[in-house]
Order: sequence, then structure tokens, then C-alpha cells
Amino acid sequence: MGLRAVFEAMPGVRIVGEAKDGITLQALLVRHRPDVVLIDHTSGAFAARDIRDGLRRLPRARFVAITHDPSAFVLLHAVRAGAIGYVKKDCDIQEIRDAVTSAASGQRFFCGKVLESLRKAGHDVERFVAEPLTCAPVVLTERECEIIGLIAEGQSYTRIADRLHLSAHTVTSHRKNIMQKLGVNSTAGIVLYAVRNGLASPNHFLFNAGR
Repeated sequence: MGLRAVFEAMPGVRIVGEAKDGITLQALLVRHRPDVVLIDHTSGAFAARDIRDGLRRLPRARFVAITHDPSAFVLLHAVRAGAIGYVKKDCDIQEIRDAVTSAASGQRFFCGKVLESLRKAGHDVERFVAEPLTCAPVVLTERECEIIGLIAEGQSYTRIADRLHLSAHTVTSHRKNIMQKLGVNSTAGIVLYAVRNGLASPNHFLFNAGR
């Protein structure tokens, strides 16, 4: 309701629809062919894949993510899916409006709080802003998926190397490549990716916590 009030009072902007889930979103994209889509991909009803699927259905649409407090991992996941802008829900009204108008003109827009989240996570913000947009998915090799799963299980590099018949140096190199592909800078980021993508079971951590 708050966002509707913000944009209904904005000249040159017309709200053509609201979606409560990914299926409805895809239907509205076909029906109304909007210029800009504002989406909270962290809510239970949506995910970053809805951005990717939406762009496949309507390539000219511009997606702007708006969430409460995104981690660098969550933020980068949306950008890789195709989001051209990212703002937080507690940003100033004008900043949210600027994100939408910038997207409509094909320009990237990331609020200062989002860039600060990236900076704190160790990412090169200047490089991130300057990099061209890409909707290319993160492509992991079968070996990288194996290593992600083992890291998520708490295996040391030495044990992973022994199990996969690799050198510890090779495992370390794989880990570095994995972190670059996922846009994370810690083992915690790898674990989160593993759990969310079925490479490790969350039950493993629950059982370990109870020991």
C-alpha cells in the first residue's frame, strides 16, 4: 500500500498490476508488458529465479529488487538473475522513485545502503557498479558442486582432498573459483548456497547443533 501511494502520486508512472506470487507475476508480464517491475525476491512468494524467468518471458522489462536488509549473497543473486537496480525498503521515497525511473531508462541504480553491504562483505564496489549487466547464470562444474557440498558438511581441505583424490592446493583453488562465481567471501556464504540449492541438507546442521 505504501509503494502504491508513492507511485500513484508520481507523474509519468502508471501502476498496471500487482502480483502476490511468481505464477501471477509471469501472467501479468504477458498481459500488461510493463516497463519496470519492482520485486521483493526475498519474500516467501518470490525468488531470484522469478526475475530470470520474467526476463525470458519479457526481455525488455527492467527489474528492480526492493528488500528489507539484503546480504551481499542475496543481493548478488538478484543481480545475476537480471535485476538492474536494488534498493532497501527503508530507503528515502525519492531514492525508491529514482531507482524506478533509472531502470525505465535502462540505467543501473543501487542505493547507498546496498553498496555499503557489498563493501562490508569485501566486494569491490567501484568494480561492481562499473561491470556490465549480465543475466548469465552461475555455472558450477560437477567437481565444484562436490566440493561445495563437502565444505558445507564441515570437511577440512585435507579431508576433501583425500576423499576426492586431489591435492590440498587444488581444493583451495577450487574454493577460490567457487567464491568468485558465487560472489561470496566466506565459508558461511558457500554453506548458505549449498543449503539453498540442495547441495547440503539443513538437517545436518540441526543435528550437529544438538550434539
